[in-house]
Amino acid sequence: MDNVFPFVDVPPGMLEQTAQELPLYKEYAWDFARDDFKLRDGNLVLTEGTEALKVWIYKALRTERYRYLAYSWDYGSELERLIGSAPSSVAQQSEAERYIREALMMSPYITGVRIDRIQAAGDRFDIEMTVDTVYGEVEIRV
Repeated sequence: MDNVFPFVDVPPGMLEQTAQELPLYKEYAWDFARDDFKLRDGNLVLTEGTEALKVWIYKALRTERYRYLAYSWDYGSELERLIGSAPSSVAQQSEAERYIREALMMSPYITGVRIDRIQAAGDRFDIEMTVDTVYGEVEIRV
């Protein structure tokens, strides 16, 4: 793989090795239908691997970047900026795809994003995509 940053010397195989050395990803489970945490006996439920990444993806896309001090400026998306602002739906879709990729590729557990469909729906976007992760492909609808 060619290095896009030629001034940074990355030894061959280092990127692949890093993905293999990542700890098992864990996140609190999310009830997507209720848009709230899953609880069991009043306690938060912990999930791992692919299911945990689905939660991270969902929350990263729904959290506006730069708005909350609790999050790093690397976390979240800028999709909200596009609502009603693009001169054409083609330009809006192109920018939305870029914002989605930027938001998701911040995770070392995500290796690629293929966007199948983006549709502006009033003050939100309906998104269907396939996300390549260190655990395999994940189909996402947000």
